[in-house]
Amino acid sequence: MPYLEIPGASLWYEDTGGEGAAVVFLHAFTGNTEAWEYQTPAFADAGYRCVRYDRRGWGRSRDFSTPEQTTYASDDLHALVEHLGLLRFHLIGTGGGGYVALDYAVSHPERLASLVVACSGGPIQRDPEYTAIGDRYGRFPGFQSLPPWFLEIGPTYRVAHPEGVDRWLRIEQASRQEGAQRERMRNDFTLALLETVRMPTLMLAAGADLYAAPPRMQATADRIPDCEFALMPDAGHSAYWEQPETWNRLVLEFIGAH
Repeated sequence: MPYLEIPGASLWYEDTGGEGAAVVFLHAFTGNTEAWEYQTPAFADAGYRCVRYDRRGWGRSRDFSTPEQTTYASDDLHALVEHLGLLRFHLIGTGGGGYVALDYAVSHPERLASLVVACSGGPIQRDPEYTAIGDRYGRFPGFQSLPPWFLEIGPTYRVAHPEGVDRWLRIEQASRQEGAQRERMRNDFTLALLETVRMPTLMLAAGADLYAAPPRMQATADRIPDCEFALMPDAGHSAYWEQPETWNRLVLEFIGAH
């Protein structure tokens, strides 16, 4: 698959092509295009044109920008969909990809047929109402230093599918590039800003998610006017990987209605 050259970066992308409605997948902070290996075949078989790409600084994409340059992840996404001629499409983001998905939804609402944000609280950083939810016991000193497999894979899957955890870890270890610039959001997110998200939206939460706990995702869902909320009780932060059949069914049913 080709690279798209944009200011300060080369974006690696994959496109199944076809005449069906387009679906764009945004990987987590611990992923790249390979993380969607359980989704792309299922969505293509359902008749969708599937587009997935390594965001700037992940996987096979390259970030050539300097710290003095201001780049936005949603602008990179927009450059890709313009290049591919996607006038209207379904956007799906998990984990950190959900940040970019919400930022794009606010910046370019006219381009989205629907929005799916899975296991992601979004880029809300300074909203006291949001941060108060689970703030006392949600995190602790040293939380981020715990192994990625512990933080992002639910305990049920870790015990039952060690080979799947090994595969997930190989993808994770090949994802984030040393020295890449931190992704920036174009919009300053609050719960109130979510009220401007007007396209049909699905917030998909996981009961064993240590990052985007269901109460936090419910709080974001409550602020989006046309939003459905779904819960996968036994899954962790990487629900798309742990329970792909259930995840795919929920998302396909949702986008199929829009």
